[in-house]
Amino acid sequence: MFPQKLTDSRAFEIAQAMLGGFNRHYRLFRATSAEAKRRFEQGDWHGQQRAQALRIEFYDLRVDEAVQLLEERFQASSLPMEVWQQVKLHYIGLLTNHHQPELAETFFNSVCTRILHHSYFHNSFLFVRPAVSTEYIENDEPAAKPTYRAYYPTRDKLRETLRRVVTNFQLERDFEDLDRDVDRVLSAVAQQLGDFRWRTNFQIQVLSSLFYRNKGAYLVGKIINGFTETPFALPILHNEQGLLCIDAALFGEDDLLMLFSFARAYFMVDMEVPSAFVAFLRSMMPRKPRAELYSAIGLQKHGKNLFYRDLLAHLRHSSDKFRIAPGIKGMVMLVFDLPSYPFVFKLIKDFFPAQKENATRELIQSKYLLVKQHDRVGRMADTLEFSNVALPRHRFDEELLAELQHYCPSLMETKGDDLVLKHVYIERRMVPLNIYLQEATPQQMEHAVIEYGNAIKDLLAANIFPGDMLWKNFGVTRHGKVVFYDYDEIEYLSDCNFRHVPAPRNEEEEMSGEVWYRVGPRDVFPETFGPFLLGHPGVRELFMRHHADLLDADYWQQHKLRIQAGHVHDVFPYEPHKRFANAQTRLMPASPPAVDGAALMAASHHDLSVQ
Repeated sequence: MFPQKLTDSRAFEIAQAMLGGFNRHYRLFRATSAEAKRRFEQGDWHGQQRAQALRIEFYDLRVDEAVQLLEERFQASSLPMEVWQQVKLHYIGLLTNHHQPELAETFFNSVCTRILHHSYFHNSFLFVRPAVSTEYIENDEPAAKPTYRAYYPTRDKLRETLRRVVTNFQLERDFEDLDRDVDRVLSAVAQQLGDFRWRTNFQIQVLSSLFYRNKGAYLVGKIINGFTETPFALPILHNEQGLLCIDAALFGEDDLLMLFSFARAYFMVDMEVPSAFVAFLRSMMPRKPRAELYSAIGLQKHGKNLFYRDLLAHLRHSSDKFRIAPGIKGMVMLVFDLPSYPFVFKLIKDFFPAQKENATRELIQSKYLLVKQHDRVGRMADTLEFSNVALPRHRFDEELLAELQHYCPSLMETKGDDLVLKHVYIERRMVPLNIYLQEATPQQMEHAVIEYGNAIKDLLAANIFPGDMLWKNFGVTRHGKVVFYDYDEIEYLSDCNFRHVPAPRNEEEEMSGEVWYRVGPRDVFPETFGPFLLGHPGVRELFMRHHADLLDADYWQQHKLRIQAGHVHDVFPYEPHKRFANAQTRLMPASPPAVDGAALMAASHHDLSVQ
C-alpha cells in the first residue's frame, strides 16, 4: 500500500539525490560513447577497447556513490519502509519529461537493493513494472537531433541520397573512394529488393548516430516501400592506408541479429533517448528481446532489469519445472534450465574435484568479469550476473534440489515459498557441441567442425586462450554459429607460453606414460590437443583438413607475438562473402530506369576489382 499523503520531507530530498546520481551516470556514459567517433576517426583501436571495458564499470561506480551519499546524509538503511514508499512517489514525479526514465527507474532499484535487505525486493517501493511510459518520448529540444533521419529520394536521386546518408555523419577522415562505395551499396540494394513497384512513400530511415564497436562504425537503418520494410546496416572500416571504406551491405533481420548478437561486445552509440533507439531497432528485429537490445547498446543493467521482468512473466504463464541441464555435468558450475525458457542458470559450486584444485570462487568470478569486459568477437556468450534471485521453490524438480543442496548450499536460502539464489549467472541456451555432433548429418558435422576451429581462431585473434577446448564447452546457436561458454580456465593469449613437446632423450622417456618434461604454470602444448579432441575418425579427418594449424605451437606463438606488438585483428560480424572486397559486385548505372512493373534498376556488367 502506498501512503495517502507525502508527509516526510526527507523523501523528496532522497528522490532528488537519487535522480542526480543517475543523471551524472548517464552524462558520463553518453560522453564516453560520443567520444567513440573521435577514436574511430583517429584509428585509436586500443583506446576504443579500453573505453568499452571501462564504460561497463560506470554504472556500479555511480550506484556506490549514490549509496554512500544517502547513508551519509540520511542514514538510508535505517529509514522505515513508509519513507521509501514516499521516495518512490516523488521519484516518479521527477521523471516527468525525463528522456531516460526507464533507465532512471532501474538505477533507483539498484540503489535500493544495495541499501536494503533482499527480503524487501518484492516490496511496492521498487519498480518491478515500469511506472513511466517511454512509448512516445523524443528529444524535443530545438537544437537536438531526432532519433532518426528520413530521406525521400526520387527514382533518379537514389544514388545521390545514399551518398548524403553517409556524408551526413560528417566523419573527419577521407573515404578511399566514396563514389565507388555508394555504387556498390546501390547495386546491393537493387539485388536485395529485386523487381518491385516504387510506392509514393518510398523512404530511407537512418538512426542519427553511428554504432561503434572495436574497429568498425555501423550505419543502421531501413528502407521503406509501401508496407514493406527492409532493415540494413553499412559497416564503415579503415583500409590498410587508413582511409575509410564501406565494407559491406547487410540486409534483413538475420543479418542484423548477427550484428547485434549476444556473443559480441556492446556498441558505443550516442543517444539522448535510448528507448527511441530500441523501438527503432525492435522494428527491424522483432525477434530480438528488448532486454538484449538494451544490452547491445551498452545499457546492460537495464537489460538485466527487463530480463528479470520477462522471467517473472514467463513463470506466471508456464508450469514446467527447473531441471538439471542436459549434457555433461561441469566440474566447477552447476547448470540448470527451464525447458520452456531459452536460458540456462549457472552457479559456482562450493567445492571442486582434484582436477580443479587451483580454482576458487573469486578466480572464477574474475574470469566471467574478464569476458564481460573483453571483446567477445561473436564467440563468447554474454552472461547476466544476478544476486539474490528469488524463484518459486515448487518449480524446482527434486533431483535439481538435491544437486543444489549438495554442491551449492552456501548459495541457497529458503524464504517462505521462494528459493533465493545468492549468486547466479544466466546465459542464452545453446545446443552443446558434443551433443550436436552426435546427432549431426555429415554436412552438419563438417559445418560444425569448421565453425569450432573458426571460433577458436577468432578467440585467438581477440587475445583469448579458451583453456579447456573440449567440445562440451562450446554451443551451437540457432544461426549455426559455434560459441564458447565455459570460462573458468580462460587466459589472455599473451600470458601463455606455447611450446612444442620436447623430443624424448632416451627410450625410457619415449615409452613413459607420464609427462617427463618440465611444464610451467602457463605452458601450453598445442600438439597434445589431438588425443582429447579428435577421437572420432570423421571429426579428426575434418579437423585436420581445415584446422590442423591449431595443433602447431608456432601458429599460436605467432599470433601472440603480433598481439604483443600492438596489432588489433579484424573480426567481422558477417560472413566473408558479404564483404565487397570478396564479391564480384556489379555497378549500377547513374540514371536508373523508370520502374512501373520493371526492376528498380538494371545493373551493368562491369566487375569491380578485388581489393
